[in-house]
Amino acid sequence: MPETKVTAVLIHGAWAGGWVWDTITPLLEARGFRVLAPDLPGCGARLGDPAQASLTACVDDLEQQLSAITGPLLLVGHSGGGAVATQLAEAVSERVVGIAYLAGMMLPSGTGFGELVAEMVDAYPEASGIGPYLEWEAGGQVSRVPAHAIREIFLQDVSDATANQAIPRFGPQAEGSRALVPHWTPERFGQIPRLYVEARQDRSVVLPVQRQMQQLVPGAQAVSLDTGHVPQVAAPEAVANALAEFVSVNSSPT
Repeated sequence: MPETKVTAVLIHGAWAGGWVWDTITPLLEARGFRVLAPDLPGCGARLGDPAQASLTACVDDLEQQLSAITGPLLLVGHSGGGAVATQLAEAVSERVVGIAYLAGMMLPSGTGFGELVAEMVDAYPEASGIGPYLEWEAGGQVSRVPAHAIREIFLQDVSDATANQAIPRFGPQAEGSRALVPHWTPERFGQIPRLYVEARQDRSVVLPVQRQMQQLVPGAQAVSLDTGHVPQVAAPEAVANALAEFVSVNSSPT
């Protein structure tokens, strides 16, 4: 790892928050990373005005936080946080040593996850994931996931104790910061090493969809884990090892 510590910027997905990284944070710190795991605007306690939520707002918020941090960055996007990681990487590519997607939305430029799912759902009905379970409010601008769906779709592979601790922490999500369409260039995002951590038992971003994204945005290294949708909770040691190895191989002294 470079002499200057790499900061792992941990970007949560929809309905979650920085808390979803609590288990893995000390493991990453033990492997030499600094860790930043913020709550994104448009979600949970930072829901705010849902009409103001957007991918741009998420990236601007992260850029502001990163302005106070020196050194190289590893961007780690879980689920929908992958789209945020992609757009952030495009914005600050000169600082990024790698991007890791944990069952993440690694999308072609100009393509949304919903568009990809719509193309696959006939062949893979399970690709609808969490969509059919969502509860809507604020005229369709905000969604929530009911507790039973969090357990069945997101957390089916963790203990009751772990699930019971996590479920109440999921919150509302503004649609403007969930239906994300990244735009990136081969010269910036396209030059950054990428890692895709598959979650083979994922019921939200199902494996055929994960593998389709890897085909549509080729070039990522791949690690495959036998977990559900939240591998950083279900298999934190394996994820921490994968991230540390990825950075060790791909980073160079700055």
